[in-house]
Amino acid sequence: MRKPFELDVTVGTSASTTALVYTARGADHAPVGAALVLGHGAGAGQLSPFMVEFAHALADLGIDVITFNFLYMQQRRRVPDRAPLLEACYTAVIRVVRERVETARRALFIGGKSMGGRIATQVAAADASLPVAGLVLLGYPLHPPGQPERMRDAHLPLVHRPMLFVQGSRDSFGTPEELAPILAKLAPVPFVYAIDNGDHSFKLQKRDPVRQAEVFRSIQQAIAGWIAST
Repeated sequence: MRKPFELDVTVGTSASTTALVYTARGADHAPVGAALVLGHGAGAGQLSPFMVEFAHALADLGIDVITFNFLYMQQRRRVPDRAPLLEACYTAVIRVVRERVETARRALFIGGKSMGGRIATQVAAADASLPVAGLVLLGYPLHPPGQPERMRDAHLPLVHRPMLFVQGSRDSFGTPEELAPILAKLAPVPFVYAIDNGDHSFKLQKRDPVRQAEVFRSIQQAIAGWIAST
């Protein structure tokens, strides 16, 4: 398994973080010719097993994958930064990736796990000129668990790019059924890849390592196929 290479990312005038580039290997498929930036969730950074596994798997499927740490995670703080700083960090990563990764200048997709995906949508919604071909959202946090009245969807109509939502049917942050009426009003209409019996991280209710691996593989193939078709 080939190690990713590092990119130094300056955020603002004094802060910095590190991004990791998993170069497309095309072992299973020909290179797609696209790059995908994935932000991590609120509680675990870019070296979490989920992020590393998905980055390697998508690189094997022909996509250049870039992960990074938000500043609070890079600085080993537990509480996420406020939205403006999270967005500034994500925007800085996009800038550096477009400078250093050739495929990102041809077809750049952004997204992430949970909070990372939400921040990607906010960045895209805030700048219509940002050269983003589409967004990949892994467990979109539509609302906090048990608080469906606190919806995080007001900005989604401003994204105006293709979006892929991968959502577990048991996701306490929002199920595919909760997303459906919201996404139906967007243009272009997003694609939803629902994981039957999956939670916020697509884990199945009954522990079954073989079946779990199959679920993750199906998600990864769906992402690669969607990016290629988009």
